[in-house]
Amino acid sequence: MRCIIVDDEPLAIDLLNDFIGRVPFLIKTAECKNALEAIEALNHCPVDLIFLDIQMPNITGIQLLNSLDAKPMIIFTTAYSEYAIESYNLSAIDYLLKPFTLERFLKAVNKAYTLFSTRNTSTQLPFTPKPGSISASTIIDVKTPDYIFVKADYKTVKISLDQILYIEGLKDYIKIYTGPKPILTQLSLKSIEEKLPSNIFFRVHRSYIVSLKHIQCIERSTIRIVEARIPIGESYKEKFLKAIGERGH
Repeated sequence: MRCIIVDDEPLAIDLLNDFIGRVPFLIKTAECKNALEAIEALNHCPVDLIFLDIQMPNITGIQLLNSLDAKPMIIFTTAYSEYAIESYNLSAIDYLLKPFTLERFLKAVNKAYTLFSTRNTSTQLPFTPKPGSISASTIIDVKTPDYIFVKADYKTVKISLDQILYIEGLKDYIKIYTGPKPILTQLSLKSIEEKLPSNIFFRVHRSYIVSLKHIQCIERSTIRIVEARIPIGESYKEKFLKAIGERGH
C-alpha cells in the first residue's frame, strides 16, 4: 500500500518514518513538508494513503484534501484535537493525536489496509485475525519504542524513557521530570500513563507517576527520587507495594 507523509515537523516525520518502516504492507513513496510539495508528489505518483498533518504554513491539511479530485485514504496526524469532528466529516480513516504510540498507529493503518483490501479483492491481507485470536497489531513483530514525543514550547520534543524520573499531573498540564527543570506539556496524566510501559512506570498517586528504575528508597508513604519526595496515595498504595515486593528478594 503506497503512502506519503505530509507534515512540517521534522520530529513527526522521523517518527512516522520509523513506524512505517515497521509495517510490511506500507511503502512510502514521498515525504512532504507542505501542501504544495504534496500536490507535486501526488501528480508524479498517485498513492493509496496519506499521513496528513493539519496545521501547516499557507495551506492546511484540510484545504489540501478538499483541493484533490481523486482523494486517497487519509489518516490525520495532528497535535490539535479540535479538528476531530471535521476530519470524520471528511471520511478520514483515522485521527492520530500527537504524540501517538506505535500501537495506536498500527490500529489506524490496519483499518486503512482492511478498506484497501476490500477495494482490491485480488490483494491478499498479510494477516487475517480471527475471533479470539491475537490482534493484528500484535501479529506484526515490532519492538516497543524506548522514547516518546511530546509538545513543549511550540515544538515536538523527543524524550528517552530512561531519562524520565517521574511525572507530575496538574490541572491541564503535566510536568515530565528528567532533571532539575521539568518539561511542561498539555496532556493529562491518564493519557501519558497509557503511552508508558507499565513494567517501568507506575501510578502512585492521583498526581504522580514514577519510574521504578529511579526510585532510591521508600519511606512509609513517600518515595524518594533524587531530591524529590513523592507521596503514595492510599488508593494506589497496596498495588504499588505489591509490585515492589514482586521485584524484591
